[in-house]
Amino acid sequence: MQIVERAKAILISPKAAWETIDTEPADTAGLFTGYLMLLAAIPAVCGFIGMSLVGAGAFGVSFRVPIVAGLVGMVVSYVLSLAGVYVLSLIINALAPRFGGVASSIQALKLAVYSSTAAMLGGVFSLLPALAMLGLLAALYSVYLLYTGLPVLMKSAREKSAAYTAVVIVAAIVLGLVAGAVSALFMPRGPAPWAGGAPAVSVRTPGGEITIDQGAIAAAQRKMEEATRSMEQANAQKDPAAMASATRDAAAAAASMLGGGKALGAQALKAALPETLGGLARTSFEVQDGAALGLPTSQASAEYGTGERTVRLEIMDLGGLGAMAAAAFGMAQGEKEDQTHAEKTWQEGGRTLHENYAKDGSFAERKMALKNGLLVSLSADGMDAAALRSLAAQLDLAALERMERPKP
Repeated sequence: MQIVERAKAILISPKAAWETIDTEPADTAGLFTGYLMLLAAIPAVCGFIGMSLVGAGAFGVSFRVPIVAGLVGMVVSYVLSLAGVYVLSLIINALAPRFGGVASSIQALKLAVYSSTAAMLGGVFSLLPALAMLGLLAALYSVYLLYTGLPVLMKSAREKSAAYTAVVIVAAIVLGLVAGAVSALFMPRGPAPWAGGAPAVSVRTPGGEITIDQGAIAAAQRKMEEATRSMEQANAQKDPAAMASATRDAAAAAASMLGGGKALGAQALKAALPETLGGLARTSFEVQDGAALGLPTSQASAEYGTGERTVRLEIMDLGGLGAMAAAAFGMAQGEKEDQTHAEKTWQEGGRTLHENYAKDGSFAERKMALKNGLLVSLSADGMDAAALRSLAAQLDLAALERMERPKP
């Protein structure tokens, strides 16, 4: 199979292409190395070129991600996109019987891989950041590809294709939010720009081990089925409030399928924000709880000091998905330095640490991925790296690591 011919066929004549794909033999290695790994490189590489070499700008203001940070982001986004397609195939497979289909891991993987074609090719728009939004149109076409492929490859009931597609897309959105949160860890700030009882699947990375619990996927199927019925009923009744509630429930079930579980309450994270830090009084704070949207996230942040000496502290929890975030964070260990800035990522005591600062003392940043997956970020204007390290030492990170998440 020629990759160009297959991509052209799936984009131009998806229904005929799905019929061919349905009957052809395939395996995981072939789908990844012969197709997905090549296409997934397009958005990763084009995104790097667009943000690090071309740069984004408007109204006379321009911005470029530093080369090393851009390269790190490229690698992380590439790896996460591959993992995301695989996890999505697990969800497609697990849901198939609920929509009158037949479970088949290889058919589900075919569907996840080939339906992503439009979205992956749409990554070419990232070459020019001003056109990046056009990539969303390509992603929407991937939704259509998924919709047309479900009844062919998974043998699902055609009248249930819309609901099946909607539930899978909710899961994909949750995956995207997690991937975005992980990728954001590598973006510069400031001047330094499946079946029940099945075993868990583990992937070893330089930053740790990521585990996908297939048992959790099976346990979440009942909730997803209930949410799906609610979505169908709300859609039939044209009830926006009920549809929003059902979508929220579907998002929660999708997060559970991905191993997300529940996140620490935002108020619990708020309690971890000290009243003073390094002699600077807390001037403001903000808390956000993704539970309201059915997502396994919570966040608390605060600012200390005023004027030219301002410190920002942020604590984020991605629920059980924090382990994935911490592992991805640890994949990019290394350091760089020039005449004005220095940056380093390393592991220490089971934690992954990232430090980025200006040598003139105008800016410093320190990010920490804790053992339990909590993400802590500390940054300051008008402060050098040594002073920021001293502030970080005042945070009770061990207490944060002892915090227990609510049971699902």
